[in-house]
Amino acid sequence: MAATVGSALSWWARTKGGQPAVHVGNDTTTYGELAHWSSRLARRLAESGVAPGDRVGLLSPNAIQWPAAALAVIKSGAVLVPLNSRLKPAEIRKVADDAGITLVIAHPSHRESAERAAALGQPFAVLDFDVVDRLRVGAPDDFSVERPADDPIAVIFTSGSTGLSKGVILTTQTLLNIVLENTLTEDGFRPGSVALLVLPLAFTPGLVYGLLMTTVLGGSLIVEPELNPSRAVTLIEQHGVQALFGVPVIFESLSRATEFETADLSSLQTAIVGGAAVPVDLLHRWAAKGVMLRQIYGMTEAGGVATATLKSEALDHPDSCGSGSIFTEVRVMHEDGTLAGPGEQGEIVVRGPLVTPGYWNDPAATAEAIRDGWLHSGDIGTSDAEGRVKFVDRKKDLIISGGINISPVELETVIGKLPGVAEVAVIAVADERWGETPAAIITAAEGALDQSAVIAHCEEQLSDYKVPRYVVLRDDPLPRLPSGKLDKPAIRDEYRDVAARFSKAR
Repeated sequence: MAATVGSALSWWARTKGGQPAVHVGNDTTTYGELAHWSSRLARRLAESGVAPGDRVGLLSPNAIQWPAAALAVIKSGAVLVPLNSRLKPAEIRKVADDAGITLVIAHPSHRESAERAAALGQPFAVLDFDVVDRLRVGAPDDFSVERPADDPIAVIFTSGSTGLSKGVILTTQTLLNIVLENTLTEDGFRPGSVALLVLPLAFTPGLVYGLLMTTVLGGSLIVEPELNPSRAVTLIEQHGVQALFGVPVIFESLSRATEFETADLSSLQTAIVGGAAVPVDLLHRWAAKGVMLRQIYGMTEAGGVATATLKSEALDHPDSCGSGSIFTEVRVMHEDGTLAGPGEQGEIVVRGPLVTPGYWNDPAATAEAIRDGWLHSGDIGTSDAEGRVKFVDRKKDLIISGGINISPVELETVIGKLPGVAEVAVIAVADERWGETPAAIITAAEGALDQSAVIAHCEEQLSDYKVPRYVVLRDDPLPRLPSGKLDKPAIRDEYRDVAARFSKAR
């Protein structure tokens, strides 16, 4: 059998079939059960007309059926398209059209959404989870269709933090490259590791670093239906969790749980955090528990994690994302294609075996993103003399006020340190005089702070031109993507008329 996810699953089923492979909530499936369950479903898909290379969507919140269905799609020779369970029918339709989906496997809670999406354009079939459930029990089966290592096994649509979603191709070869690179260093993943996932399975952290990484390495994956900080801390201790990954708000939430102070977290060997700036005090809070949080820089197009801070440098370089990896280069490049020197700003670029072959059915976007072997991230960064990369901001998030660039991340970091601020997003607002000006959208408890306190704090920390002219205080949490990142497009849309609705704070 070729080197595939299916062959890895078959090996672990033969050698340790009784070991738990995936836990979701209070349900567990072993390697033996998962291997046969996914093969029976893969055979069912093939018999129903799913052909190698067909795109099959999977629409479901975190559930025990999700891993079985995902692996079955891959085993059938089809291409898995994980669908965000929060998508509306029109959004599902857009992904279905972009990917050319012919079938969607839908959780009962999402079947109606799938059927409504199918009715909005070129029809696609909808397969209910009832079929998945029935095939959990049955005769042993090893059905699997082998495909070349460079053929796609999944198309992962980016979270759309910049407002544009594209389908990133994942091949077997790329996946195996990701696994290899993430297991070769002493700070990386290990065969047989227990990992905890408190993010959706349907995105890169859940699918690649959760399900597929665990399957190839023969580990155990604990999946939570939703983030419950107290329960998560308890699970780490109970199961001896060795790997945990997510955005800063996850590690922040766990560190504020009552159980955190007394919990034994010594089992955690790989704790990676990214997607937003990581407060230094959060690094120290976990370090006091013997856990060094490794800040990452990554994107779906670069395998999820292109670089991560070494444990030995985590506290000494709290704003660094590391300096690449064994086979992967992460550099800063000027617009003319020359590499930037230490301290010089430029675009973060990535080159190596983790980089996607391209975007699904979009050669123009592929050619724009991957040039001369370098993946152009669209992110602005700097590097120091030792090559450690620091993320500054996204190009498209920059606010250009009077011809001067203002980084929303810088403002968010400063405002986030103000007592009473639960979360903050800084966006651009049209301004007759300056072209654009910053607006700070802040979630805070009622009465915890006022506009004047925010302005005074910013004036102490920032140059005058960076201080936001609009400060909007709200009680509700800011919208977030399933990955945990702030949903900047949604925030911009909600406050697109901020100048008309709110008075300037200064």
